[in-house]
Amino acid sequence: MAWLFPYVLFLHVMGAILAFGPTYAYSIIGGMGGKEPQHANFGMRTTARIGTALVYPLAIVQGVTGLVLIWVGSIDVTAHAWLAIGIGLYLIALAFALTLQRSTLHRVIELTSAPPPAGAPPGPPPELPATVKRLQRGGMFLGVMILVIVFLMVVRPGG
Repeated sequence: MAWLFPYVLFLHVMGAILAFGPTYAYSIIGGMGGKEPQHANFGMRTTARIGTALVYPLAIVQGVTGLVLIWVGSIDVTAHAWLAIGIGLYLIALAFALTLQRSTLHRVIELTSAPPPAGAPPGPPPELPATVKRLQRGGMFLGVMILVIVFLMVVRPGG
């Protein structure tokens, strides 16, 4: 089975590039939406669609290819702290992204989908700035998590 290792590793690395690369563009999309509020909803819907069609499925595939690498390579996870920590951070990041971050993004989409109700003051709903801030903080958290995980997987500190 060792002959499979380089092929599964290739799938794992390509999956990481395709899954997590686009997430670093989310802040650009969000920043443009903040500067052009009339397009903010489109930007958030674009972000949600990229997440649903590409990021979330491939992020889950990352876990599968990672497990296959461990199995095919007969790797003892307990013997490599960097790997155990990376797996733990991956599970935390995935859970956060699929629950809290995703629901916050969908709330921003809801808040920017309709004009203010009749009689309401002009401008964005009062809840929007705080929700956007929460979305930004979550994105920064996930960006740092991905960076740390990639560092651990590439550098393998401590062997």
